[in-house]
Amino acid sequence: MRADVRRTPLFGLGCVGGAAGLARASDVLRGFPDERAVLLAVELCSLTLQRDDASVANVIASGLFGDGAAAVLLEGGAVASRGPRIVGTRSVFYPDTERIMGWDFVDGGFKVVLSPKVPALVRDRVRHDVDAFLGAHGLERRAIRHFVVHTGGPKVLEAFEEALELPRAALERSWRSLREVGNLSSASVLFVLGELLEADEARPGDYGLLLAMGPGFCSELVLLRW
Repeated sequence: MRADVRRTPLFGLGCVGGAAGLARASDVLRGFPDERAVLLAVELCSLTLQRDDASVANVIASGLFGDGAAAVLLEGGAVASRGPRIVGTRSVFYPDTERIMGWDFVDGGFKVVLSPKVPALVRDRVRHDVDAFLGAHGLERRAIRHFVVHTGGPKVLEAFEEALELPRAALERSWRSLREVGNLSSASVLFVLGELLEADEARPGDYGLLLAMGPGFCSELVLLRW
């Protein structure tokens, strides 16, 4: 990389980090349309393994989360490029949800905080949040042809399908990524996005919605158009 590259380290965003990173990078490029940005998501989830903790949360977290990395190159609007354009982004924070997901810092390192309430939160909030976000852009859910959803786990993906009234096929890439790769925290939604881009299925004018949730507790939504 060039010697004058500008770094912006982000830590602690967990599963929402891939979507949030795309959103923040696009914010920067709107101010600097002649430049490029690279989002690099690196996850070492195995660092959260607590060998002396036999709790259900620790066992589930140890089996669900994996190590991995993904990168995305973004280009400003003044740069001729291929691929989808980021039309808009939105962050949504949920009050009184600090213990839904995150870490405690203990003598043994990072100890996962993982609540079983995540699927219920998805069912309660995501439909309204997505509809409000799309409505701000003059769209409805039926206008979205491609859903790029974080691989939060089987119950979470089922909750997304129910909340957004989607058939199983709409999230097939997320399900496949969960089966084959697992949950790589911030990198997961980028893996799903990568599979969509490699498939070359999207056509000019198609809309896509990239969505992830994570510590905060919060959602990040990114509207894409080809």
